[in-house]
Amino acid sequence: MSNKKLKIAMYPWFAMGHLTTFLHISNKLAQKGHQIFFILPPKTQSKLIQFNLHPNLIKFISITVPHVEGLPPGTETTTDVIFPLYSLLRHAMDLTEPAVKALLLEIKPDLVFFDFTHWLPQLARSLGIKSVLYCVISPAAVAYLFRQEPNAEGFTRPPPGFPPSSAIRLHIDEARTVDAINNMAEFGSPMKFVERVIMAAEECDAMGFKSCREMEGLYHDFLEKRFRKPVLLAGPVLPEPPTSGLDDRWVKWLDRFGPKSVIYCAFGSEARLKPELFQELLLGFELTGLPFFAALKPPIGAETVEEAIPEGFTSRTENRGIVEGGWVQQQLILSHPAVGCFVTHCGWGSISETLVNECEMVLMPHVGDQLINARLMGGDLRVGVEVEKGDEDGLFTREGVVKAIKLVMDGESQIGREIRANHSKWREFMQRKGLEDSYIDEFDQKLHHLLE
Repeated sequence: MSNKKLKIAMYPWFAMGHLTTFLHISNKLAQKGHQIFFILPPKTQSKLIQFNLHPNLIKFISITVPHVEGLPPGTETTTDVIFPLYSLLRHAMDLTEPAVKALLLEIKPDLVFFDFTHWLPQLARSLGIKSVLYCVISPAAVAYLFRQEPNAEGFTRPPPGFPPSSAIRLHIDEARTVDAINNMAEFGSPMKFVERVIMAAEECDAMGFKSCREMEGLYHDFLEKRFRKPVLLAGPVLPEPPTSGLDDRWVKWLDRFGPKSVIYCAFGSEARLKPELFQELLLGFELTGLPFFAALKPPIGAETVEEAIPEGFTSRTENRGIVEGGWVQQQLILSHPAVGCFVTHCGWGSISETLVNECEMVLMPHVGDQLINARLMGGDLRVGVEVEKGDEDGLFTREGVVKAIKLVMDGESQIGREIRANHSKWREFMQRKGLEDSYIDEFDQKLHHLLE
């Protein structure tokens, strides 16, 4: 194995989930002694500095996001804009091509990791640099979603050559949403969003994922065959355990309840429900009769979670329920012994965090790769239960929420026992001594092979 220390540039899509995922792999590569040049906007650096575990090797490089008409002044990441404006932010990032070229000429890296900037592989190739499309979503999600279909109904079926044993399928309502996002016109370009991501996959020298062969080997093989290039797996790439403890107020609150009795719910940094579904979810938690801690963004159209809470709900649940609109320490809450189940939007990061903890998973995907992750976890691996939704309208009910929670929390039910046993098996696997190291060693070795 080559011991050559590499210079690697990172240019992720400017969304916090992408930036933190790229920083996690940067930390793992810096541990190997590689130098990382992490390109990101100036104001966003302060939000990520705490996650940089190797400041001597991981250097933040500032790049200004050019102003595009329609973007709020000072926009840097998706946190600053609503979803319909994301294509304007992608366009702004496209306009950084000359600045990125100048940085690459200055840094002279061996490799550049990227995701949505479809023009980067060609630019890198012209400078003698290898490019790696590092995907923040799972191999299964890329395999199912990265394709063009003549109509939405095509997405209810898997693509040709997809693993026949896979449980992954989309309902018609979900297929319509995926089709609409894929075919969204990119601002300032004749290209559609799906063409951008497919071009990135076709033009790069290799694709990379934080995933394991044991979990997604079939989808890894499908992608290698489809795109005819190396697909590198970095293993679970779990974030380092937090160095701080859980806030005292949450410790005191959780400590009041017995082991594995509390429902914890969180839908990531960006998902926002419609007001009626926000209320339906909370009323479902109330109906379970169990204590619950819901860390949710205000629903669409609301400024705060408080103004959207159902009438009388707070007084009826005051001794056993919390609805929190701010950021919470998810990793620490999931590992608290009182937490018995996690109602999750099925973001890849949240799923990884749940698999290494003892709380069971209730799956409530909203959009895109979350849908695929939910079917992977609930269908292929059988480590969680998905909340039932209408096939046509995609709506869930409070009764559906209660049913899924009771199934995973009830240790006596056959489904509950199966879910627990499977989760226990995967938790042991994810925590296996040396697992991360062996995957990162292999990932590192394959990066060196790309340069040969």
